[in-house]
Amino acid sequence: MTSIDDTARRRLVRRGLALEYVTLGWNVIGIGVLAVAALSARSVALAGFGLDSLIEIGASTVVIWELSGSGEDRRRRALKLIGVGFALLAVYLLGQSTWVLASGFRPRHSSLGIGWTAVTAAVMFALAAGKARTGAALGNPVLETEGRVTLIDGLLAAAVLLGLVLNSLAGLWWADPAAGFVLVSYALREVKEIFFGPPDER
Repeated sequence: MTSIDDTARRRLVRRGLALEYVTLGWNVIGIGVLAVAALSARSVALAGFGLDSLIEIGASTVVIWELSGSGEDRRRRALKLIGVGFALLAVYLLGQSTWVLASGFRPRHSSLGIGWTAVTAAVMFALAAGKARTGAALGNPVLETEGRVTLIDGLLAAAVLLGLVLNSLAGLWWADPAAGFVLVSYALREVKEIFFGPPDER
């Protein structure tokens, strides 16, 4: 029975690692795509989502370390570094989104941004579902938690997509910085969870 359990666990760990590597690879590609889209459209929301992708790379790396049997202290240190990244993201987006609203700056249409965020939302929702199932089967709260982060990443992609579409189709330029404020709210929530959550989760 133990042999079967060990075999099943190894299979689940491999599945969890595969899900994280896909997430990692997608976000690495996403940083380049979003950088081009953000610069061409001068979009705060796309720039912020690109920074969020960079932070998600760190989150996936943490889970890969944990699933590979890395120490608990290393995981905690890495999580705190991710928390610092989220805090910097929140500061950047808050300042940029406020400036855009105050100045009435109009971002341009971005077909690349719309296409990428639409596909990213679908991919992140699928990855989140896979991580939730695998984490629950393993009894691994780290993978389950990162699965929820991936789900939120999909929701953020959908929020940025909505802002881009409203700006392109209806001329609602303020929808772009508004999407930036959604990212600020998410980043601050992550900072709170990482630094001020229960002691056993930090």
